[in-house]
Amino acid sequence: MDMPSPDPIVLSRKAELVSRLLQVLPSDAVIEDEMETRAYECDALTAYKCPPLLAVLPRSTEEVSAILRICHEMNVPVVPRGSGTSLAGGALPTADCVILGVARMNDVLDTDYANRVIRVQTGRTNLSVSGAVEEDGFFYAPDPSSQLACAIAGNIAMNSGGAHCLKYGVTTNNLMGVTMVMMDGEVVEIGGAHLDSGGLDLLGVICGSEGQLGVVTEATLRILHKPEGARPVLVGFDSNEVAGACVSDIIKAGVLPVAIEFMDRRVIEVVENYAMAGYPLCEALLIIEVEGSEPEIDAQLKLIREIAERHNPVEFREARDSDEASRIWLGRKSAFGAMGQINDYMCLDGTIPVSSLPMVLRRINELSEEFGLDVGNVFHAGDGNMHPLILFDANKEGDLELCEAMGAEILKLCVEAGGCLTGEHGVGIEKRDLMHVQYAPADLNAQMAVKDVFDPKWLLNPAKVFPLDASDTRRALQVAAE
Repeated sequence: MDMPSPDPIVLSRKAELVSRLLQVLPSDAVIEDEMETRAYECDALTAYKCPPLLAVLPRSTEEVSAILRICHEMNVPVVPRGSGTSLAGGALPTADCVILGVARMNDVLDTDYANRVIRVQTGRTNLSVSGAVEEDGFFYAPDPSSQLACAIAGNIAMNSGGAHCLKYGVTTNNLMGVTMVMMDGEVVEIGGAHLDSGGLDLLGVICGSEGQLGVVTEATLRILHKPEGARPVLVGFDSNEVAGACVSDIIKAGVLPVAIEFMDRRVIEVVENYAMAGYPLCEALLIIEVEGSEPEIDAQLKLIREIAERHNPVEFREARDSDEASRIWLGRKSAFGAMGQINDYMCLDGTIPVSSLPMVLRRINELSEEFGLDVGNVFHAGDGNMHPLILFDANKEGDLELCEAMGAEILKLCVEAGGCLTGEHGVGIEKRDLMHVQYAPADLNAQMAVKDVFDPKWLLNPAKVFPLDASDTRRALQVAAE
């Protein structure tokens, strides 16, 4: 994985940079000690590490503006960071960059139940947004598996989804407005607590832009009334392909569950040992949840059962109470942590048409045999957001490279099937060099032209998203301009 060489001029001016930052920030908000900056040397993609030049931890939009203005004047790259849970290297530093962490910016700024919106600072964790409104009967819908830790800032950067996005949509469907600080320190307001705004859809550009265009410090989010009721079912099958075909048939039938989650035998066995959720030991397992009034739930589950029965399930288990429902979800929410206890793994998130699930699952198994690496599949089946976990040994020479090569083939397969490289984890550095697979040169130039407008110096989150050979001309011109 290639990264640009650090700028020696920036490195030589560290003392000056620290001095200027301390003029606008309290001393505990500037981290310059080399040992302490190692806490920010990577995110959840731990295969790659690089301590930053320094890290800053602002508490307000005004402090973020002051930081960016100074870095802009001194031509210092800035890497925004939420909670550091990115699986794509989205917050990987460079040696000449400033990490701008928003973790201390975690306040609820306003709650408007009449209009069903909440405004928060973006360092607030995903789950705590729902926590702030649940006593009043509301919730925030996007629910990534890392929701206990991940920040709204990162959710916006990567357009995160989660198990319940099949019905409620991903972050972009629940984001109403943002306060964003441009690289030169200018503060802009985009969108707001209303259904739509005139002009260009800039909010749609910002959500999913991976910190390339600005630093989002505040967000207005849609909150929803809690449903009257919800009920999950477990459906076990004797093959991955049959389970995939069942998902496709449910979607084709026009049924819209809240969630359809998939786990294969490898994941089921590990999760069961870890969480003891009471899962049946079968080749593939679906967790399907529906919600509404009791009659609505019964009607939906009746149709889902009819569809599942056509595929000869080995088990169809309906939660009888809240405890059983919680145990069903406990296993799914524990999957990534459970797998991490037995192996190093790389988690992908290519997305495909639901109708292609049987073919793609079959091909992933074939790739597993070809590369000699085990794969565990656990993913959001309802919208085709794949999460194959490629198991490898980080201490075995060449295993990481073999894992990356296999991952690249799986992501290419997703694109060939009519899907895309990423559903919610983002491109970061992990998929950066595969962007050519999905986009033509003209497409990439159009995307980079947008960055030119928002970040003319190309200082925000450097060397991410765009292949280096596609962006080298723009980056070279910027270095020459300095």
